[in-house]
Amino acid sequence: MSFRVMVLSCLLFLPAIAGAQQSPVGRWRTIDDDNGKSKSIVEVYQARDGSYAGKVVEILDMKDGPNPLCTKCRGAGHDKPIKGMVILWGLRPADAGWSGGTVLDPEKGKTYKSRVQLHDGGRKLGVSGCIAFICRSQDWLREP
Repeated sequence: MSFRVMVLSCLLFLPAIAGAQQSPVGRWRTIDDDNGKSKSIVEVYQARDGSYAGKVVEILDMKDGPNPLCTKCRGAGHDKPIKGMVILWGLRPADAGWSGGTVLDPEKGKTYKSRVQLHDGGRKLGVSGCIAFICRSQDWLREP
């Protein structure tokens, strides 16, 4: 294969590589916005309807045991294990990120309107949740 063909082949794949890094899809280490400690690993994925969602795949903060229940959740999530629970759903591309979704804080049992944005070259995911004018935000760290 000639040098030119190799260079052209690489250039054709650059947009695909760049796009993959500009997606929220992947495993993210959640960081508690109160104490700065790692809490869990959330896997963000693209749902069947094209939106983005995220579920807890690992519990890191064992203060409530290895598989705590969502005792403060309402409805179908009440007293269900947090590990395996979908806590982020309905995100769609918007402006410089994704919005229009919902995020659940299992510790408080509350849901918030959510928005996420990639930061630091895709190594951080800024997650914000709002009820009316009261907002909270966290930076999640991409897992290798």
